[in-house]
Amino acid sequence: MAEADLKPVYVLTGSDRPKIARALERLRARFDVSAIETLFAGDASGEDAVAACNALGLFADGGRLVIVTEVDRWKAADAKAVEAYLKSPAPETVLALVADELRKDAPLAKLAAKTGELLAYEVHKRDLPKWVGEQFARAGATADGAACRALVDLVGDNLDELAVEADKIATWAAGEPVGEREVELLVSPRAETPPFALTDAWGRRDIRAVLDAAESLLGSSTIPALVGRLAAHVRRVKACKALDAQGIRPREAAASLKMHPFAVEKAYAQANEFSDDELEQAIVALARLDFATKGGTRLPDELELERTLIEITRAAERAHVRAGTS
Repeated sequence: MAEADLKPVYVLTGSDRPKIARALERLRARFDVSAIETLFAGDASGEDAVAACNALGLFADGGRLVIVTEVDRWKAADAKAVEAYLKSPAPETVLALVADELRKDAPLAKLAAKTGELLAYEVHKRDLPKWVGEQFARAGATADGAACRALVDLVGDNLDELAVEADKIATWAAGEPVGEREVELLVSPRAETPPFALTDAWGRRDIRAVLDAAESLLGSSTIPALVGRLAAHVRRVKACKALDAQGIRPREAAASLKMHPFAVEKAYAQANEFSDDELEQAIVALARLDFATKGGTRLPDELELERTLIEITRAAERAHVRAGTS
């Protein structure tokens, strides 16, 4: 039977589909399973939804939940049918309308705000890493900021997929902290540009590929996050170069660096392409960029990023050419 505190209508919308699913599950839990009916707006009209709400005689206790999905397909006539119903809604009946995208000034949104509740669960792209961190926490895992950004870089902005991956990684971690390396090892890249595209292009001294990768990654990441990832990678390459000079092999270095052997072998290969001075200069240039993007310059952050990427890649390219011809 429906609880007295439930409203006659709820409209659920937004990009956070996992949160909408959880909200619907909470609603379903308030009703007997036989008193729940789910309709698809592509097949059912507003009048059909109203008829389902008024079908009380089938249920002894009177409580009823009617869920209609994808109501952003509905037309004005459907919204008017729901509006007329809500002037005198069926007792102990809840109508839950689910939309992928619904403007706040849409008729259904206004109806919900007036006679029920509008639940808009939006996640902006800039907030995706924070949202991923919340999914890890829900699954009982602790993930740092780098790990959350890496998952977004690898998977993209599909919240359902991000939630599934966070849950899988949390299960694998079994209570241990989750870091960037664990995410990169466990998740198959399926976003348009994987996070390592930038570091791979830098390692190849490919200026065009570096700029293209940076531009693509900025669709799901921020400049400070991107700079931080690149700087951390350059420092790892510098550490691998020092270990290589000591005669330490990649697989031996993997344990001390706490990196996967494959990642260490890649870093060793890139270290052979750069001198110590080049790596040090790249680290300094990225530190300057980090300062510039935090208020240290009047130039646009995107321009500062592009100039620095060209600087550290082109300078290395010229040095590499000189070394190869000497």
